[in-house]
Amino acid sequence: MKKAIAFLLCAVLLWAAAFPVFAVDYSNPSREIPVVLIGGDGDPIYDADGNLVLDASHITMVFGGVDSSEAYKSIANVLQPMLLEGILFNKWDNYYAALESEIGELTASFRLDENGNAVNGTSVSPKRFEDMEKALSVDKKIKKGYYAYNDYHFWYDWRLDPLEIADQLADYIDRVLAVTGAPKVAIISRCVGTNVAMAYVAKYGTEKVYGFGIDGTITNGGEFLSDAISGKFKLDGPALERFLTDYDMLGMFDISEFAMASVDLLVKSGALNAGDKLLRATIYDKIEQGATSAIALSTVFTMPCYWGFVCKEDYETAKDYVFGEEGSEKRVKYAGLIAKLDAYHETVRLHLTDLYAQMKNDGANIAIISKYGFQMVPICESCDAISDQYASVTRSSFGATTGTIYEPLPADYLEARRAAGYGRYLSPDGCVDASTCLYPDYTWFTKGIRHGDWQDVENQILYTVLTADRQLTVDDLPYTQFIVYDDETGEVSPMTAENCATEYWEADREKDYPTSIFVRIRQYFESLRTWLRLAFALLKEKAAA
Repeated sequence: MKKAIAFLLCAVLLWAAAFPVFAVDYSNPSREIPVVLIGGDGDPIYDADGNLVLDASHITMVFGGVDSSEAYKSIANVLQPMLLEGILFNKWDNYYAALESEIGELTASFRLDENGNAVNGTSVSPKRFEDMEKALSVDKKIKKGYYAYNDYHFWYDWRLDPLEIADQLADYIDRVLAVTGAPKVAIISRCVGTNVAMAYVAKYGTEKVYGFGIDGTITNGGEFLSDAISGKFKLDGPALERFLTDYDMLGMFDISEFAMASVDLLVKSGALNAGDKLLRATIYDKIEQGATSAIALSTVFTMPCYWGFVCKEDYETAKDYVFGEEGSEKRVKYAGLIAKLDAYHETVRLHLTDLYAQMKNDGANIAIISKYGFQMVPICESCDAISDQYASVTRSSFGATTGTIYEPLPADYLEARRAAGYGRYLSPDGCVDASTCLYPDYTWFTKGIRHGDWQDVENQILYTVLTADRQLTVDDLPYTQFIVYDDETGEVSPMTAENCATEYWEADREKDYPTSIFVRIRQYFESLRTWLRLAFALLKEKAAA
């Protein structure tokens, strides 16, 4: 009988072990804390009359419906003052004005005004508003016996000033507490949603916050935008290829093999690099600041939310690039917007560490998720950083020490950290040292989940930690501090030295920037041969059609 029971127990254990170790379960009935979820940018935005002004696809909104003749006319309007006044006579003001005007016409429906306000008022979609009101009319725990991580989703116009949105969030939290009868809420915030959450803490404190979690935050800065508008713009060929590969493999863009081969030929032939050098040697220094300002103010930098991507050390420089120096015409015109940007900078950005310390001292549970494994958007000097496409791990984790996509952390550094007792915080791929984070014991790292994806494993980590009856650490959960996500299978696993290579590309500095002229020549002809093969195949296919 004992043998039979032992056999049965073994069978049960083996059966249980067959399930994924990271299985998701939100149904723990002991959860008494409602969770407010704050997403990032990209959700559809409407005006006060219920008209759609911006949907998730910014590119579609900008370029959809623009016929070729109008596009050519716009290009001509910009090129004419550049060629005839700028290059010939070194007069660029009309070029900047034309650039801002032509792009601005395409973005007029969703840009904000000079005070950072929506021109025709603002609203979330009718469906979102209905969902919010419906959720706020019932205690979700009554139906399920527990609160889920997304029961109370706070929708908002993400373009606006986070300090203004914080007032809306405060009202929303009060309504959640009223309907649930709970003493506090836990907050999960993603991307620019963290700016709103931190603005709330700065204005209203942590009295009503039980736990605070962030996933893929840019509150501490996102280099791809911060660099680009503060004089550190850089277009890097190999980085561009890696970025396009990520987008293609993730199914975000359908990029043809011929298009990828064409980009590769531009890089391998040196044409992209030569064009960049020529631009920098001739007119780049003359137009850099003016063009940056024109593009910024005709696209997304009338939106205070995107200023949240600016790193604190870049902020004053970025203001000079976008608005000009103190007393300039644009400083006067955009005084209202600048006042909002300065208020956020002085209230939130400069005090992030203090705000986190305040939450911790007030007893709030904290959980941070930093993501990586992708190429940074290749328009910045930081394009070789370990990142989630938009922000480096150092920024999103609040201080992790990292290598680059080309080199992991040096072996002697890793050995010294192990000798000092910090080996448990080192990632198996040798790229991240979590011990230098603001909260190393409350910070998890996912590799293979891009910035805009929010997988169940991340939601489960945040939900579990934030609603627990004490502060949980990386040792308390059935998840290792470093986690690998397989995009093909959707499975997650503890990161090991064997499974950590999740990138869709291989970064090799010597291959990307060969020092030998013979290697460069060989790479060019290999790329040309591939391009010709695909070009002829494409022509043959078109002829057959």
